Order: sequence, then structure tokens, then C-alpha cells
Amino acid sequence: MENITVNIDILKLEGLKVTPQSSIPAFILLLLIYVFIMVSNVGLVVLTSMERSLHQPMYLLFCNMSINDVFGATVIIPRLLSDVFIPITDRYINYIDCVVQAFCAHVYAGTTHTVLMIMAFDRYVAICNPMRYATIMTNRMVVNLSLSAWGVAFLQVVILIGLSVRLSRCRWIVFNPFCDNASLFKLSCESVIINNIYGLTYTVILLSSSLGSVTLTYLRIAMVCLSSRNNVLNSRALQTCATHLSLYVIMFVSGAIIIFLHRFPDLSDYRKLASIMFHVVPPALNPIIYGLQIKIVRQKIFIMFSRNATIMREVK
Repeated sequence: MENITVNIDILKLEGLKVTPQSSIPAFILLLLIYVFIMVSNVGLVVLTSMERSLHQPMYLLFCNMSINDVFGATVIIPRLLSDVFIPITDRYINYIDCVVQAFCAHVYAGTTHTVLMIMAFDRYVAICNPMRYATIMTNRMVVNLSLSAWGVAFLQVVILIGLSVRLSRCRWIVFNPFCDNASLFKLSCESVIINNIYGLTYTVILLSSSLGSVTLTYLRIAMVCLSSRNNVLNSRALQTCATHLSLYVIMFVSGAIIIFLHRFPDLSDYRKLASIMFHVVPPALNPIIYGLQIKIVRQKIFIMFSRNATIMREVK
């Protein structure tokens, strides 16, 4: 039966494994996290677009991260929420929908790396070459960098998913909380050597270029700060770089845990949980870390809470 090619367009999806007793708490928790991700990230994008003082390359580039976080969370969380109350044996997904979800999930992961790389480049120019910053980081450059971050990830994932879609299918069960590239090519009984080679090459190039560029960038920034006696410059550099590095570490550790757990089949349940967390934790923490670093955002939050407190006192 394993070698029989099937043309079933409906797949069985494992989804989020929860007991009937924990389905309601899991649903509420995921829903609250998703609402927070949407409100915080969309709020930052709207605030940046409306506040002229934030029309600077650093903040405009961060909008890419917020948009990508909304995209990555929306790809995964709503589907998980819709399946929470459905028994695992009755969870189905159309093959085309599975392909689209896998494609979007990998675009999100790839774009996360590329966006953080261009944000590191922006910090490098701002700190190491401040006199030419306005000349280099023009509006056109910001647009080109943003398009490159999304375009490179898009083209790489097109090939990645295309290699899996070309395969015939002999299985119809997806043993994963959501569809990804591995889920697609595991449905086939054909040789997947090409898929593994390209997938490994894609992962190595993405991670090495990401980690390498960020490391080299911050080593250069550290050298400039150590050689400079300008305490104001060093303080601003430390503040902005610490924020960016925090985002990068959260994203990198979340992805590295998944790769690490792939080597231990006995820990597959933990790997599946980690894959969900990759689409939940960074999108939820990024706006907190980066948003609160922006002075005007802190001021808006303070005004909002002060206004609410005043209203509550008047009501009493």
C-alpha cells in the first residue's frame, strides 16, 4: 500500500494535540495571543505611518518585521483555533490549502531572517558611517532593501515548495500541527534526495548568511564604539543595537530549537510544540521589545493609560 500512488485532494491534519479538558484553555490562550499580536503589530505600523517623526529608515524597516509577524501568525494560529474543538481523527485539509500554508510558513521564516539582516545593515551605516547615513539610507534604498528582503525569501521558497509539489503522493496524513515543506514531501514514496539537498542547502545558506552578517556587523559596531570617546554615541548605539539583537536572538533560538529537536524522533511532540511557538513567541515579543524602545510609543501608551485611569476615577 505504501507504494501505491493516490490522488486524494483531502489530507488528514494532526493539528494541535490537546486533551478535551484542555481544549478550552488552549483556545482562549491562543486567541488572546493572536489578538495581541494583531493589535500590537498593526498598531505600530499605523502609528509609524501617521507620525511624521517616525518616518525614518530604522522605523520604516521595522514595519517590515511587524507586517511579517502578522503574516506569520495569521498563517498558523487561525487554523489551529478552528481545529481545537475538532477530534484529531476528523481534522482535514485540502491539499492545495496545505501547499499554500506550507509556502506562507516558509516565506515568513525566510523573511524574518532577511529583514533582520537589512535592519543590521541600517544600524551599521548609522553608527559606523553617520555622516553619510542620510545619503545612503534614502527612501529609495529603504524600498529596495524591503523588496529584496521579501523577494529573496519568496523566490527561495518557490523552489523549495515546487520540488515537493512535483512529487506524486501515496500517503494522506500530515503528522504535524500545520503544513510545512517536510509534511508535503513526506506524503510521497518517491526519492526525496533532491528535496533534502536543496532544503539543507537553503537552510545552511539562510542561517549562515544571517548569522554571519549580523555577527560581522556588530563586531564592527563594537570596534567603533570602543574606539570612540563619545558617550552619547555609544549610549544610543547600545540602545538600538540591544533592541535589534534581542529580536534576532529570540528568532534564532526559536528556529534553532526546531532544527535541534529534528535530530531526536522521540521528542517529536516537543518539536511540534516548538514549531508552533516559532509563529507565536517572536510576533508577540517583537512589538513589546521594539515598540517600547521608541519614545513616542511609550508616550502614547502612557497617555492612553492615564486617560483610562481618569475615566475610571470619574465613574467612581
